[in-house]
Amino acid sequence: MQAIGLIETRGLTPALEALDAMCKAANVKLVDFKRVGSGLITVIVEGDVAAVQAAVEAGITACPRAGGQLISSNVIPRPHPDLARMLL
Repeated sequence: MQAIGLIETRGLTPALEALDAMCKAANVKLVDFKRVGSGLITVIVEGDVAAVQAAVEAGITACPRAGGQLISSNVIPRPHPDLARMLL
């Protein structure tokens, strides 16, 4: 795994909109879709560093179009193997 990208939104529809934009913008693969609680949804994708950065940027811009609230976003290049096991 070269990089992990995360986007957290409030609400399912904005999370799906962000995921759709992320997958269309770059060559990334969905790792997990976590329902954190209190309406928070985290979308986790993986791919090479440049693709994940482009995908997260696309997800950030897509989230408000669905009327959602972006809570957080992050790109982790070259994650530690223990982190990767925790997410999978």
